Amino acid sequence: MSFALTHFIGKLPEVIGILDSGVGGLSVMREIRAQLPEQPLTYIGDTAWCPYGNKDFSEIRDRTFILTDSLIEAGAEVIVVACNSATIVAIEALRSQYPIPFVGMEPGVKPAASLTKTGTIGVLATEASLAGEKFHRLVATHARDLRVITQPCPKFVELVERGILTGAEVEEAIDEYTSAILKADADVFILGCSHYPFLRPTLEASLPDHIQFIDTGSAIARRVKQQLLSSPTHNKVKVLTTGNPEQFSQLCEILIPEFQIKCQALKLP
Repeated sequence: MSFALTHFIGKLPEVIGILDSGVGGLSVMREIRAQLPEQPLTYIGDTAWCPYGNKDFSEIRDRTFILTDSLIEAGAEVIVVACNSATIVAIEALRSQYPIPFVGMEPGVKPAASLTKTGTIGVLATEASLAGEKFHRLVATHARDLRVITQPCPKFVELVERGILTGAEVEEAIDEYTSAILKADADVFILGCSHYPFLRPTLEASLPDHIQFIDTGSAIARRVKQQLLSSPTHNKVKVLTTGNPEQFSQLCEILIPEFQIKCQALKLP
């Protein structure tokens, strides 16, 4: 039994915990807040280790367990793994190890398959997400007869982590990652990383009007809402980072200004 779980016993948990490699999961937190405004939230952005998408699976899994222990220490009764890479690598192991529910991310292959008229779907995601068995199972189950074109987008994560959502640098990255998929006649793009929704306005402005985008943040919030949650005593939002808290607070001002967050530092091994 982990250190966090020994302290969890006897406590009254009431927090929705959210973890991500950096600021991307804030897009999911925003959706959860919109649907569950009365619930307290605790978010950890593992900026010190960001990005996850290009790291070894064992590294991602071990780091996700460390963050989970911290969230349980903070009173989490349900944890949202708001990172596609961590979900792909660690969600099943987390569910087998901890006695609380976990809600993970997954690329929206099923809704994309129902929307496409050309039979071609573009998947913008991280290397880890695209390499995971779970993604390939989704494609085999829901898009077996469709053309699915995948594209890792590491620059998207880097741009969002720097708070750059518009401008020439973003537009160049969008052109680099989408031009070949557009030439293949894709009409639906899956945003397969929680960082990417912050670039959605620029993506929509840059790509043809007929392109549709799939972002699973609202679906994740609905799944959290279906959990048996405690009656809250407050609805505070706490944001922690393993990186620089001042920089993270500045990014929160850019990405989720409605929250007015002052981030705190979290020291981890």
